[in-house]
Amino acid sequence: MMRILTTGDVRMAPGISAEAGPILADLGAKRPLVVVDPVVHQLGLADKMLSGLRDAGMTPQIFSAFSPDPTDAEAMDAVQIARSVDADCVVGIGGGSAMDVAKAVALLSVQTDSLRALSVPRIVDLPALPILCVPTTAGTGSEVTRAAVITDATTHEKLLLLGSSLQPKVALLDVELTLSCPYRVTVDSGLDALSHALEALVNRNATPYSDGLATQAMQLIGKSLETAARVPGDHAARSDMLLGACLAGMAVSHTSTALIHGMSRPIGAAFHVPHGMSNAMLMPLVTEWSAVSAPQAYGRAAKAMGLAEDPAALIDALKVLNARLEVPSLASLGISQETFRAAIPEMARQAIASGTPDNNLRRADEAQISDLYLTFLKNDAIS
Repeated sequence: MMRILTTGDVRMAPGISAEAGPILADLGAKRPLVVVDPVVHQLGLADKMLSGLRDAGMTPQIFSAFSPDPTDAEAMDAVQIARSVDADCVVGIGGGSAMDVAKAVALLSVQTDSLRALSVPRIVDLPALPILCVPTTAGTGSEVTRAAVITDATTHEKLLLLGSSLQPKVALLDVELTLSCPYRVTVDSGLDALSHALEALVNRNATPYSDGLATQAMQLIGKSLETAARVPGDHAARSDMLLGACLAGMAVSHTSTALIHGMSRPIGAAFHVPHGMSNAMLMPLVTEWSAVSAPQAYGRAAKAMGLAEDPAALIDALKVLNARLEVPSLASLGISQETFRAAIPEMARQAIASGTPDNNLRRADEAQISDLYLTFLKNDAIS
């Protein structure tokens, strides 16, 4: 069975974020809680949107007290504010962290179970507050997905929330908000988007619908990422990236992620490596390991990036892209071989617990994931 799940209203235009007020008013919302990334708030990137909300007769309550890897405790702080003002909708503006917090708040404001109890393997097709998302990076595609990742503050495990409760009602793609995105954030978020498109294409849950979205996303991201990073004011490249990330998000929302993300989240949880960066670090290795069992699928992914229809071409291109975009090594991040090796058993356990490795065309058990982490560590030492 093919089921198509997507955000019902996606609007893309320069300055579109200023129209959030009338759009929410049309949904019958009056009391928004706005979850805004702290840096985005400090830089004033949300000001036009906030003015639009006020012009529509709303009094937005703002929450920005969360970290780059937002925790369940931080999300619950936002939930308390939402409940205190009887919020009837949630707006997320920023990168994936802001939008993920917004989604968690929308769910937890209505549901009484703990965040862990609501996380995968449970699917949360439950009542929640309506969500409007405005991305300021071209990366997670969270503005159109039914997923969110929140860290358990006690165990430091990244918990995956999945279900229609988290699907935004509206997504506003405003390229003007991405122009000041710095080089490293542009690269890491862009490579995150690329990993979404790739994992949607080479996925046990892929459909003709998701394939079309993922293919177009790989084309847009493949031709525009480096330009967007090196020439930040290039509107065309930034627009391609914003659209590409959105399409990749739509695709992966239908398929879910696979082995790259399954292995990446535990690295982020254990060592606070940005999510897109850890995806990029793993992408060539996991692609090489997986393509052995599915050469045709990975050949199609290579073709989508404008390469020869050959898995080897894709693997080489990913390695070159990482080098050109200065994706760091573990050593350069100050992560020692010994510390990483000691973390492997728990990271492998968390990867399996997330469920996403099962979506990979070549399935990996816990022992194989441990071996892949060891290979990753060995490659890092000689890079």
